[in-house]
Amino acid sequence: MDTKYQSAEELAIALRAGEVSSAELTDDAIARIERDDEMTNAICVPDFDRARAAARDADRARARGAERPLLGVPVTVKESYDVEGLATTWGMPQHRAFMPAEDAVQVRRLKEAGAVVLGKTNVPLGLQDIQTFNDLYGTTANPWDRDRTPGGSSGGSAAALACGFGALSIGSDLAGSLRTPAHFCGVYAHKPTLGLAATRGMALPEELPAELDLAVVGPMARTARDLALLLDVMAGPDPLTHGLAYELKLPPARHDRLGDFRVLVLDEHPLLPTGSAVRAGVHRVAAAITDAGARVEWHSPLLPDLAEAARLYMQLLISGSVARFPMEPHEQHPDDQSLESVRLRALTLSHRDWLKVNNRREAHRHGWRALFAEFDAVVCPVTPTPAFPHDHSPDPMRRRIDIDGTEYPYFDQLVWAGLATMPGLPATAVPAGGSPEGLPVGVQLIGPMFEDRTPLRLAELLEQEIGGFRPPDGAVASRT
Repeated sequence: MDTKYQSAEELAIALRAGEVSSAELTDDAIARIERDDEMTNAICVPDFDRARAAARDADRARARGAERPLLGVPVTVKESYDVEGLATTWGMPQHRAFMPAEDAVQVRRLKEAGAVVLGKTNVPLGLQDIQTFNDLYGTTANPWDRDRTPGGSSGGSAAALACGFGALSIGSDLAGSLRTPAHFCGVYAHKPTLGLAATRGMALPEELPAELDLAVVGPMARTARDLALLLDVMAGPDPLTHGLAYELKLPPARHDRLGDFRVLVLDEHPLLPTGSAVRAGVHRVAAAITDAGARVEWHSPLLPDLAEAARLYMQLLISGSVARFPMEPHEQHPDDQSLESVRLRALTLSHRDWLKVNNRREAHRHGWRALFAEFDAVVCPVTPTPAFPHDHSPDPMRRRIDIDGTEYPYFDQLVWAGLATMPGLPATAVPAGGSPEGLPVGVQLIGPMFEDRTPLRLAELLEQEIGGFRPPDGAVASRT
């Protein structure tokens, strides 16, 4: 049977029915990686010998009657997760010898669910880019067009899924790092509510684990149902800390029919235009929801101020990042409220000023609670464009992004990702068709805090209406 692009759910059914063994699935996936990954470079740290052993163990366990949600299903893991016996570098050469003593909590949960870990997927240097390249492992290409990026920082995971290298992957998201690669590669990803999934073992090499502001870990897949399946494995507090006192009980999705949803659609941002290809994707999703009989609005006075939200997000993002990755200060302009100047001032943000920003964040969270009393989800872009050409110029602060022929500061494209990240809301990235050049286009579905099942269910219903992942077999040819 051809299992290259089958979902984890389909593979689990086939495994239970005895139509295929985990050993066969794993051998097939490894053969694909060895044959096809030279052009994409998604898998940076293979772990094939242990994967084959784990697959044999899964087959023996199933023969004994064992039942686990991912028993025998091949998966991949973002390089930044600790996996005992494999180096964790975050793409940083100085950490090439770091070998963690134990698995990250999410890697352990994958293994306990029966998954077979094929290896690790590539990341940008320090996870600090919207692309995926570093001096240790090289550049990961977009499977649809090798001249373009798969996104970052979970770009290796998204590219692996698009290429059929395993049915699932796990990544992380601070600045759209799950959602942007999914959007660029035509797959699915879910950024959970802040704090929903334990992050221990997804810390910088040789640093003690700490709960980072804004950052989450989450699932990636080729179907919306698989996202929900993997989130069930990942969600829950760390058993060493909050798990000693708390148990997880997520509320169900607000609705089970597409026509029952109340949806706010956004296709414009006050600080950055939306490219025509992405706007068309948003409208395609909005039309499907409207045609199902759902309530769809394009404006609401309850929506928190998008311009202020973007500036708050940039201050929180940059001040947190520079604390871990020091940067040379740039010339600053105190009265300039452009996002570029906001980022430059955030490089030296004081703790006192950070607290002011954090207080404004709470005001936005209050605003989102009011909005989600009237709506169930918000549909909006992930970034303003499809995947863009590789740009490895050394100072990312001086890079530019082309939106329909006009250039804008590179990091301004994070305004849409930050819309959910700044207040800590869940957001599901879903395919929404393609661009005129044949590149994937996705949108994100933002839901209420800790109601992750609501955007996930909306994603499943949209997948039924407009279709979902399609393999990049007809990908745009590389021009190199």
